[in-house]
Amino acid sequence: MIGIKQIASYVPAGRIDNIARAESLGSTPEQVSERIGFRQLARMESGQGTLDLAAQALAQLLHDTGLDPQAIDALVVVSQNPDRSIPHLSAELHGRAGLSTSCACFDLGLGCSGYVYGLSVLAAFMQANGMKRGVLVTADPYSRIVDPEDKATALIFGDAATATLLDDTPLYTMGRFTFGTQGGDADKIASNDGVLFMNGRAVFNFAATKVSANIRETVTANALEMHHIDRFVLHQGSRYIVETIADRLQVDRRKVPFMASEYGNTVSSSIPLMLTEMMPAPGHERILLCGFGLGLSWASTVIQRKE
Repeated sequence: MIGIKQIASYVPAGRIDNIARAESLGSTPEQVSERIGFRQLARMESGQGTLDLAAQALAQLLHDTGLDPQAIDALVVVSQNPDRSIPHLSAELHGRAGLSTSCACFDLGLGCSGYVYGLSVLAAFMQANGMKRGVLVTADPYSRIVDPEDKATALIFGDAATATLLDDTPLYTMGRFTFGTQGGDADKIASNDGVLFMNGRAVFNFAATKVSANIRETVTANALEMHHIDRFVLHQGSRYIVETIADRLQVDRRKVPFMASEYGNTVSSSIPLMLTEMMPAPGHERILLCGFGLGLSWASTVIQRKE
């Protein structure tokens, strides 16, 4: 069975201090810390691009695992903000990393639900085609499209990239997936003329209602009960969103952690960034993953450590 073997990440060293600039954006340091939750935002360096972020994450994965780049059968990149629309970002990353010419490459144009969608798509693609090793990369620097004067978005999004190795001898197996789309509200998060717009209230209401229901559905689909889940790893939309979902689920907030205060909402990278810290630690045998946002869309699954 194809599952998650290892995850590597790249978070740029540059930071924007949200506490220092809170008042200039119509907020307060207290609101930033307690509700938005992002005290700092990671920022890629001047001259860096989406390909650079993705290449750093993939290089770290290859270093950590000792995997020969020629042994990768498939490469999928999740991004909505590539450096250019043609060629596809995964092909550029393939060339940068020196992967085999027999390696399949394609992109997924998804946002905050993209990591969970990507896990399902890549695992199914590998199983259908008899592949042993695939890599799922997330790299979506929203800093390229955020208006620095827009309170609704300027205090939220950070830059990062991750690379997840899927293979047939995994550390974590993946259970049943659930998905959903509320396309009638797709314009609640949109890039208009290259500038990000987000209706924060509508997105919060969506997350508070649809996401908590989807999490319960996913637990049931995997023949489990809520108390069987060790950690709920949710997309890090904001501290308030994560804590509200935890409360609606009537789950101890310690089981639904908010971990992105020092780098921000990194879109499709938020869930795998959390997993890089959780997977090596004890007490995380069964983890529910839930990504939600742009689309408006959502996707969840349960991963379980192999005995």
